[in-house]
Order: sequence, then structure tokens, then C-alpha cells
Amino acid sequence: MQFSSSLLENAVSEFAKLPGIGKKTALRLVLHLLKQETPSVLGFSETILKMRQEIKFCQRCYNVADADICSICANSMRKQDLICVVENIRDVIAIESTQQYNGIYHVLGGVISPLDGIGPNELNIEALVNRVQKENVAEIIFALNPNIQGDTTIYYIQKKLNAVPVKITTIARGIAFGGELEYTDEMTLARSISNRQPIESYMAK
Repeated sequence: MQFSSSLLENAVSEFAKLPGIGKKTALRLVLHLLKQETPSVLGFSETILKMRQEIKFCQRCYNVADADICSICANSMRKQDLICVVENIRDVIAIESTQQYNGIYHVLGGVISPLDGIGPNELNIEALVNRVQKENVAEIIFALNPNIQGDTTIYYIQKKLNAVPVKITTIARGIAFGGELEYTDEMTLARSISNRQPIESYMAK
């Protein structure tokens, strides 16, 4: 791809670093911005910069937040004794889009995957255990992707919580093994949460 401007080429290269964005799509986005008025482009760039500099992670659940505690944890209308454990922030967004869950979350920041060099210490597992021990938690729902890494993580955390009197469930297998929550349609995900099952039944399969 030949460019008559190094400034254009550099902008395309930066956009192409984004996941799922190839050179052609990056060029289309850059040319779109080039057609916009300067204030509009400044607003776009300032919003991205402000997001990167000022966004925080909830001190309670590790979801993204504007303050020390995210808006979900701070919402007194939500069930504070019901924790949905997810792999990442995209999964929180996916579940929230179903409008069928009214509890709070705990974002692990990944799953146990020895082949990728990710062990329990790299995840927010101890923080979850501490929450369950200190807070009046009635139920934990595991909403991890149905694959080997997800199941390994569930098994590990379940063992860590053996001595804690808390109900542990997992979303139903309406989601195919090997699938990802992020790409599951809202109806299937909503039904999986509603039809969650005891963890013993899930791990026995």
C-alpha cells in the first residue's frame, strides 16, 4: 500500500494495531477522520486520551469504573449478595446486555492457563476469596467460557472456597463447549444465567 503522505501512513499504521482492524479498514477510518471538521477530530482524540488517563478499575470487583467503586457495585438496587464471576470486562458487558441479571460481578482478569504462563497468582482469585469470606455472599455464579481453561479455573476456585458456606452455581450449558460469552446471543446467555446449576452437577459432566 503506497502513501503520498507519511502523516497518513503513520495514522493508518496506528489504527491497524487495533484488534480486527486490517490496513484497508484502517485507511478507511483515517480517511473518514480526514473529512471531518477539526473540532470533531479533536473531540474524538481527547475522549480517547481522557479515557486512557482517567479510567479506573473497581477496587471491589475489578470492573472498569470512573471512581474507586464502579456504578454496578455502588447500585443499592442490585443484589449485593449475588456475585457473578467472569473472565473479563467484555463478559460483564455481554451479561449486562441481557438485562436478566441483577447481582454484582467479580472480574478475574483471565483464566488459569499454564501453557500461556497464567497461574492463579496472575488473576484476581485471592480477592474473590477475600470478598466471599468478608461479605455476606449468598451465591456465586461462575460465568466463565465453557472450555478446559474455564473449567480448570472453576475447579481451583471451588476448592479454595470449600470451607466457606456459600452456594456455588454455574451458568447452564446453553453455550456450546469451546464457545465464548462475548459472542453468544443475548437470549441464550440470559437463559444460561436463569437456568444455572449447582457446581457439583456441572463438574460431574
